[in-house]
Amino acid sequence: MAAEPAPIRAVPLRRPGRWAAAVIIVVLFALFVYGAATNEAYGWGTYGRYLFDERISSAAWNTVQLTVLSMALAVVLGVVLAVMRLSPNPVLRGSSWLFVWFFRGTPVYVQLVFWGLFPAIYKRLDVGIPFVYQFTHIDLQDLNAAFVFAIVGLGLNEAAYMAEIVRAGISSVNEGQTEASIALGMTWWQTMRRTVLPQAMRVIIPPTGNELIGMLKTTSLVSAVPYTLELYGRQRDIAGVIFEPIPLLLVAATWYLAITSVLMIGQHFLERHFSKGASRTLTPRQRRALEREQAEATGAH
Repeated sequence: MAAEPAPIRAVPLRRPGRWAAAVIIVVLFALFVYGAATNEAYGWGTYGRYLFDERISSAAWNTVQLTVLSMALAVVLGVVLAVMRLSPNPVLRGSSWLFVWFFRGTPVYVQLVFWGLFPAIYKRLDVGIPFVYQFTHIDLQDLNAAFVFAIVGLGLNEAAYMAEIVRAGISSVNEGQTEASIALGMTWWQTMRRTVLPQAMRVIIPPTGNELIGMLKTTSLVSAVPYTLELYGRQRDIAGVIFEPIPLLLVAATWYLAITSVLMIGQHFLERHFSKGASRTLTPRQRRALEREQAEATGAH
């Protein structure tokens, strides 16, 4: 009988370059933190005094509202435009293409300036049957609607990008899925809701999350409307009074980072929800459920 071979002694591969790079990065980061902490120009006392100031926290809430409402408008309109773009009707397809071409081709700041001048261009809005009867008149110059115009301006601009994201997501679903659903007797809406959109969401969610975070930062441009009660505008007003722009910019940056972190966490859970079945790797919950079922089956035998 042949003797068993000696076990292989595995020696871990040494990687001194990794440790050297890690040490260099840590040292540079520590030097940066020390330099920032001891530099009086940062005004850390002013930073701590205004970080949770009621005016700043209120402006942060206004920024969140601007972001969510504008993005909601963009998503709804983007879905409609994407469906129009995929429609066999040339009028709908051309109208969608024209909308996307215009709003993607002009700067968002220019569009916001236009919405700020909207009451000067259209002084009065008539509501009713054209050329027949007007039910009511709205004097736009007396209407203080900067917040609404900011939402409309941001939402219409973002809708052009969302239309392309949704169109790409719908187009990524195999046509056989649609044909199989129709063969089973599903209507077009049932096919979109139960077959196409759940699979398209895997493609739609990641770029939509990026667009949402981008929308949060784009709200700093709504002073063009003009609307200055959002985070960037409010910190700029306070900095103009106390003549300390750097600590107030750090305050705004901290709030932006905090809100972005919350949005990223939500995006992570959405992606995990819609990626079910896309990977063979079991989640911790699925693994525990499988182990429980196996234990129950073993006990039954």
